[in-house]
Amino acid sequence: MNDILSGTLRLQEHIINNKYKGYDPYDTLLSPYFKLPLLRSRLIRFGAQQVCKRIPINLRKVLGVKKGLNPVTIGLCIQAYSYLAKAIPSDEAFYKKEIGFLLELLVKNKSVGYSGICWGYDFDWEARYTKINAYVPTSVATGIITNSLFESYLIFPNEKIKEIILDAVNFVLKDLNRSYEGDLFCFSYSPVDKQFVLNASLKAARLLSQAYFFNSDPELKKIAKTAVQYVTRVQKENGSWPYAMHDARSWADNYHTGYNLDCIDAYMNLCKDQEFKNEFEKGLQFYITNFFENEEIPKFYDNKIFPIDSTAAAQSLLSLSRFGKLDLAKKVGLWMCNNMQDKNGGFYFRIHKHYKDKTIFMRWNNAWMFAGLSYYLYQNHNKEYENK
Repeated sequence: MNDILSGTLRLQEHIINNKYKGYDPYDTLLSPYFKLPLLRSRLIRFGAQQVCKRIPINLRKVLGVKKGLNPVTIGLCIQAYSYLAKAIPSDEAFYKKEIGFLLELLVKNKSVGYSGICWGYDFDWEARYTKINAYVPTSVATGIITNSLFESYLIFPNEKIKEIILDAVNFVLKDLNRSYEGDLFCFSYSPVDKQFVLNASLKAARLLSQAYFFNSDPELKKIAKTAVQYVTRVQKENGSWPYAMHDARSWADNYHTGYNLDCIDAYMNLCKDQEFKNEFEKGLQFYITNFFENEEIPKFYDNKIFPIDSTAAAQSLLSLSRFGKLDLAKKVGLWMCNNMQDKNGGFYFRIHKHYKDKTIFMRWNNAWMFAGLSYYLYQNHNKEYENK
């Protein structure tokens, strides 16, 4: 049986050997074929993207898709290295050096032409309700990256990170759209849409809360609270949240529920406002009760086991460890290392009911699992230190 530490270090070696580059479930449109006039229709592009994501055979080499460097991968690896520097003190110098290198790389890969520093993905993306071109920034990518940097700052205070977070606030306030319902609103996914995607809006609110931690600007707290209040108001009676409002994406899934919980908790702690404690506790209870089979297998949806997904598992590790559920986090981590980790150290995409998709994606599988496993090790190390 693999243990979590060895699994994490094998994954780290895989990521470094690939120079942080890799394929992504949504990178199909990087293929030169989709620059041809006959293949530029939205329907063809969306369909091809979905096919390449869902089939268990990686067609990217055939299509001429090259491994890319996704800014979210860089951010998540900064987060993981910060945790590991404390979980493995003997290697702290190496991790701090790598954090410095990746921080510079992250700034070089920012999106340009916006009000504040921000990030998008390195590929065109045909989503169900919008089209987002490469490097068009999103509240999700920017929110994940700034959270990774904030987590790093809490371990290794760094003025450059503080400056980045305070600058990124301008992207949230000036470039994202706000869709109102009464006095409350939902931040948009990107500057080019007006979707009601709950986790995306909460990531923007979390960024404002992190900036408030630095400058105590009451306006940032007020805006963040309004966005959080919208999400808590649309919470279902059983504690769950739909992925989005006002469209067909009404499902509840593991990692978006985890994102919501993490963001609400961050707002409450950083802004010192416990008004949403009851909604948070209800959501956490739903999460713990509905997303883990046999107290070790991370489910994707609340009402069925399959697919078992690496990002869902990674977010399980992050949320469970954050909220003190280390025993369950350990079981999830061990199950993943023993059932979804390849001999080369990378993690597989998904396990379906009748087959295993062994495609290894850098952002979706590896970067998220690296952050999740590292955070468990960090929290477990802190617990062991406290118990001495």
